[in-house]
Amino acid sequence: MTGTVPTSPLRARAEIDLGALRGNVRALRARLAPGAELMAVVKSDAYGHGAVPCARAALDAGAAWLGTATPHEALALRAAGIRAPILCWLWTPGDPWREAIEAGLDMSVSGMWALREVTEAAREAGRPARIQLKADTGLGRNGCQPDDWPELVAAARAAEVAGTVRVTGLWSHFACADEPGHPSITGQLDLFRELLVYAEKAGIEPEVRHIANSPATLTLPEAHFDLVRAGIAVYGICPSPELGTSRDFGLRPVMTLAASVALVKRVPEGHGVSYGHQYLTPAETTLGLIPLGYADGIPRHASGRGPVLVGGAVRRVAGRVAMDQFVVDLGTGPDADAVQEGAPAVLFGPGGGGEPTAADWAEAADTIAYEIVTRIGPRVPRVYVGADDQDDTGRRGAGR
Repeated sequence: MTGTVPTSPLRARAEIDLGALRGNVRALRARLAPGAELMAVVKSDAYGHGAVPCARAALDAGAAWLGTATPHEALALRAAGIRAPILCWLWTPGDPWREAIEAGLDMSVSGMWALREVTEAAREAGRPARIQLKADTGLGRNGCQPDDWPELVAAARAAEVAGTVRVTGLWSHFACADEPGHPSITGQLDLFRELLVYAEKAGIEPEVRHIANSPATLTLPEAHFDLVRAGIAVYGICPSPELGTSRDFGLRPVMTLAASVALVKRVPEGHGVSYGHQYLTPAETTLGLIPLGYADGIPRHASGRGPVLVGGAVRRVAGRVAMDQFVVDLGTGPDADAVQEGAPAVLFGPGGGGEPTAADWAEAADTIAYEIVTRIGPRVPRVYVGADDQDDTGRRGAGR
């Protein structure tokens, strides 16, 4: 797949290259410190790429764990027949603890309320819950504060002795690992080591200890411990421009977003384009209508700036992105004249065929590439290419 031409006449399509994804997993595993394994994070429908196919492809390439935010995401993977270890970490009171226990999921616990709910669910299920204790070492989101760590560790160890839980992991999350040299990185890593020592002295014997996200996986081998959690890097996108490009790390973007031009028309000089007439044609020109809009996840903030490869050249969104469509000014000349209805328009892809990348759209919308791929909506069909020759459905990881 070149990443530049859609291979069927769909209105729009997001082509997901599972071969590229497997290659990314292998490239990430090659960077791991000795003894460390890789968790492929497939939360948010695998960052918009499709959780089940991407999970299977990642496992096929050697990922040892999967990670999701919500238990519902993890349970959907189990329902699809995926048996690999799965950690889910974003819980709220009343969530399906018992179902997660019965599905053999690992559940993150950041506070006493969660430990109480999971131990009660374990008693109801008649089997111990697999839990991982999360420490807030400085990100300030989920995780147990260091001052509360002794209470949580003691209670978790007591529940372990009572047979209601098994503490399988100790973990945390970096705040600024995508900013090389940021002082918080060393501070968080030092605190994490201290909290590990405390828990282990209290009798906790975890299967895995982990703090590294994608940027730390790429740049901080001292933070790899037993496991790294690779999210956006699995999908071939570098976590931050400050770290370099995908190519610098041997990664290939997995998603190519393309559409078929819906209408081509000639308009005079001074013709307003889209709501508010923020764009007026500077001369007689040809306009091309692209049938994607903010309802599909195209950022309205990229109005007037978003790049699109169409008619052999990269054009910019002309005027505002609307709910279902936007316009590009094709200009004049042979390239413009050659564009007809049904011609391919590529918003982003790997970049090797002259098409923009998700990073280019992120720059145009003043956001991050994570958001660009994750926000592509369900109205855009995912079309999977690059399947394993041994099983073109990508299902070989299902039984791991």
